[in-house]
Amino acid sequence: MSKFAYYYVNLHSHPRKTAKNAAFMALNIQFLENEIIDQYLYDEHLTRPWIIGFSGGKDSTMLLQVVWNALKRIEPALLTRQIYVVCNDTLVENPRIVKFINRTLKKIQEEANLNGFPILVAQTTPRLDDTFWVRLIGLGYPAPNRFYRWCTERLKINPTTKLITEKISENGAAILLLGTRSDESSNRAKSLKRFEIRGVRLRKHQLPNAHVYAPLKDVTTNELWQYLNQVPPPWGGSHKELVTLYRNANSGDCPLVIDTSTPSCGHSRFGCWTCTVVNKDKSMEGLIENGEEWMQPLADIRNFLIETRDNPEIWREKKRRNGDISENLWGPYKFETRVEILRRILLAQKEIRKTEGIDLITHQEMVLIQYHWFRDCFFKTKVSDIYNQIFKVQFDMSKQEEKFQQESELLKKSCTTEPKDVAFIQDLLALQKTKTLMIRKRGLQSDIENRLDQYIDELKEN
Repeated sequence: MSKFAYYYVNLHSHPRKTAKNAAFMALNIQFLENEIIDQYLYDEHLTRPWIIGFSGGKDSTMLLQVVWNALKRIEPALLTRQIYVVCNDTLVENPRIVKFINRTLKKIQEEANLNGFPILVAQTTPRLDDTFWVRLIGLGYPAPNRFYRWCTERLKINPTTKLITEKISENGAAILLLGTRSDESSNRAKSLKRFEIRGVRLRKHQLPNAHVYAPLKDVTTNELWQYLNQVPPPWGGSHKELVTLYRNANSGDCPLVIDTSTPSCGHSRFGCWTCTVVNKDKSMEGLIENGEEWMQPLADIRNFLIETRDNPEIWREKKRRNGDISENLWGPYKFETRVEILRRILLAQKEIRKTEGIDLITHQEMVLIQYHWFRDCFFKTKVSDIYNQIFKVQFDMSKQEEKFQQESELLKKSCTTEPKDVAFIQDLLALQKTKTLMIRKRGLQSDIENRLDQYIDELKEN
């Protein structure tokens, strides 16, 4: 008997899911593993890689664990299908959860290598121009609400979709394994039902040549926790920290979001600490109440973002970015608002660094924020000024400062009759230098024209 025939006989000796034994499947872990082995080995397209969505929460943890234990029952020679464990980092995830997930991902990769499993861990992050802080502070996007949730697509869907499409391009097709369960919420149950084809494990995804496989769709929440409490993770350690996080946060997890039909987050969940879509971040509040007091500045910033969003007459421009002024429609944050948000973030970062060693905003994001401020003709306050004031440091820019002084002296000599023009020309030079830094010359002429119009308006006012 061949190896494939051996696996076929053993796998198919177990009862298939029918209306009569549907409950049996949800309770029988061996049956779940058999289903996964069957799908892994007998898929007609063996070259299609598996992409497992892993958020570090309870559902994706059980999914990966069941898949892992199923792989252990397959002959090593038959482990030819590549598996990617994909975790999305929005760069504004709950820092407490980020530490836990990063440690877990490291263990997963190390143990997969030791076992010879075809598993690769991959983390997706948003494009620099799409990060939360660049959009909110740099461009003045208002904090998201449930009607204008600009963050989900940019922070979650686009980065993961990019990875999936790359794997589809390399292999012709791909299968996405998700820990989605009908018992988790009515919306997820409807989503599963909508794309389900009776008697078929895979459902179509909106991306071409992509299918979704949800092995845990009939597992209840009680069964899931019973499994995690009884079966330790095969990559080492225990689920004690995971259970403690859920207990302390009183929360559900944020699934890997792959399209608009996937719920971004529930009303009480692990996810972005900046999330203003929910009224109360119960997970962060729970962690703070249970000993994570260092997170209080994050909660304060989140509440401030809600204030800036809900009081547009104070914090936002009346004119929209396209120049339109409409009744009850507000524009981006005022520059003063953007400065205040950045100031609060850096103050919180200074405090949190002392105990946790965490940065809330990256250097690259601050560079791009400054770029957008220049493009919006905001020159009065610089990002570096705010940073230096808070951290009491000065970057060693002696050569640059010497060059700047030389430029200033030449400009002053050239503008003796119109000294006001010195600052104006320096602003134009700043625009040009920013374009050089970003290696993007496109738009420089319009930026200069905008600054010229602004300067003319200032002269008229004076």
